[in-house]
Formats: sequence, structure tokens, C-alpha cells
Amino acid sequence: MSTETLIRLQDVSFGFGEGTSEVSVLKSLSWSITTGQRVALLGRSGSGKSTLMNLLAGLLLPRSGAIYWADQPIHAMSETERVAARRRMIGVVYQFHHLLPEFSALENVMLPALLAGHSVSSAMHVARELLAAVDLSARITHRPGELSGGERQRVAIARALAADPQVLLMDEPTGNLDEETADRVLAMLFQLSSERRLSLLIVTHDRRAAAMADQQWLLQHGTLHLA
Repeated sequence: MSTETLIRLQDVSFGFGEGTSEVSVLKSLSWSITTGQRVALLGRSGSGKSTLMNLLAGLLLPRSGAIYWADQPIHAMSETERVAARRRMIGVVYQFHHLLPEFSALENVMLPALLAGHSVSSAMHVARELLAAVDLSARITHRPGELSGGERQRVAIARALAADPQVLLMDEPTGNLDEETADRVLAMLFQLSSERRLSLLIVTHDRRAAAMADQQWLLQHGTLHLA
């Protein structure tokens, strides 16, 4: 099977503020994620891990340097083009699931499939398959308030996969889970990654999660180092 570079950073720098008051967060990063690669991103609180994830997702643009999705520079895209490309290529899971409380698990997972152009029947089929993959077939009609924390996070993962992305970016996906639930969620994630050749970037403080990854990178003083 071929391996391609899915996301590439070229001399990317980023900071908050302007002029002399600017606070530098990331400094001249050159880095990439390839097909099927599983990467853990470590670092102290405030080191810029979430900022880097938002840059990879195109939710922020660098102050200097360039970010490429499958060799396409995202700074050259319009906002509409970038949103459409993100939906096709990248799924995002946050520490807090951000599910729509008035929708069932099935409806929450259907939504990105609908936005990606699926018909209602096709989106429902995709959502049912993904909820089965995360062992929630019996809970598809339940709303988030009727689900446990681990179940809500698994729904969020299924939702992030609904548009069939190539890369899944996750910000502390087990941060609010107990150890046993976190282990189940991680095992499921890595199984899905293997089955789908899905690339994973896990921003985490959880050393057990990091140990499962192919590579561990430490973000420190604005630069990345192999841990």
C-alpha cells in the first residue's frame, strides 16, 4: 500500500499579539503526517499543543511558513475552499465532545455525512455503521444527556469519522475519562486506524495513550522533538 504525506508544515511560525507585544508560540516548524501514521503530541500546558492542532486543522493560519494538505497550500484557499477540504480530509475530536444536546447519537453522527453530500438514507447507513464500530448500536436513539462520558466520547469519534477523513486530530480525547473507559476508547481508536489506514494525531498528557503511538513528539519552547 502506498504512503503519502497528508499534512505538511514548512517553516511554520505562529504567535499571539502584534509587534513588540507578540508572544511567540511556534517557531519555524517543519513536520509532516503520513498515511496510517499514529502520532502522540506531548508537552506542558501552555506549550502550544492545541494551537498546533488548530493550525493542522486549518482553523488558524500561520504567521509565516506554509501548511499543505496533500500538497495543496491551505493559505492559497478561500475560507469556503478550506472548509470543504477540511470536511473531506480531516476529522477533529476535542476533550469536550461538543455533541448537539437535542439530537440523538445517530443524528449527531449523520450531520457531517449530510454536510459532505450524502443523502439522508446514506448518512443514516454511515452513522449506523460507525456507531456499531464504536460499540454503540444499542444507544443510537439516546441523546447526549442520556449517555455516559465514555459513550459521549465514542459518539464524538464516530461523528468525526462520518465524512471518511484521512486524518483524525484529537485534543486530549481521554482527558475526562476514567482509566478503564480511556483504555477501551484508545483500543477502539487504534483498531479503527489499522482497519481504515487512518492517521491519528493525539494531543495528550496520558503516557499510556502516547505509548500506543508509532511516534511521540514533544512540543517544547515552540519546537518539536522526538520524545
